[in-house]
Amino acid sequence: MLKLEQVSKTYGNKSEKAVDNISFQVYPGEIFGFVGPNGAGKTTTIKMIVSLLAPNSGKIIINGIDNQKNILEAKKQFSYVPDNPELFEKIKGIEYLKFMADVYEVPVAERQQLIEKYLAVFEIKEAVNDPIGSYSHGMKQKLALVGALIHDPQLFVLDEPMVGLDPKASFELKKIMREHCDRGRSVFFSTHVLDVAEKICDRIAIIKKGKIIEVGTMAEIREKAGSQESLENIFLELTE
Repeated sequence: MLKLEQVSKTYGNKSEKAVDNISFQVYPGEIFGFVGPNGAGKTTTIKMIVSLLAPNSGKIIINGIDNQKNILEAKKQFSYVPDNPELFEKIKGIEYLKFMADVYEVPVAERQQLIEKYLAVFEIKEAVNDPIGSYSHGMKQKLALVGALIHDPQLFVLDEPMVGLDPKASFELKKIMREHCDRGRSVFFSTHVLDVAEKICDRIAIIKKGKIIEVGTMAEIREKAGSQESLENIFLELTE
């Protein structure tokens, strides 16, 4: 579903790489967690996956498509929600959702059904006819999630998705992520909430100073670390 092959990224004339020769795969039906300290390279990696940044070297393959050689086709395979969505503040929520459905060529009957479903799930149906500029951060996050789910993407890419969400919305999002993967799709998300990653991820990668220092299931990570501690404790040991 998602494959990174020896991907590196350097900003400007800096000698130190923000992302340093990383490789991993995310398989169909898998929730894949991506964790690391601030500045470790998580957001840079995500921006390369979603074609907002080009790697200096290496390949990123999404559902069999090279995201540098065929950017538009690659973008059709995924949805992306950043940690701080920047939406069109002067338009109404429903107009944004219709725009997203148009971009992904979702049939009218199908889009209406999905819009109504996810508006109810995230409890923003009453606000959808208001200008986005009047929304709180949490409501904008919910709207961005609804917009990202409209075309039922093969790959769901999320950067700190729980930030700004209330407990019920966080619970619903985790349930959606699992259901999404149960249908053979994939989720790739970064988070600082390590207990959430430990509970819901099928596999986890830990990045430090641009390098992948560990990747695997929790059982595999514990075995390699020689510890039965929580992901949080293992993470702190590996990244200090």
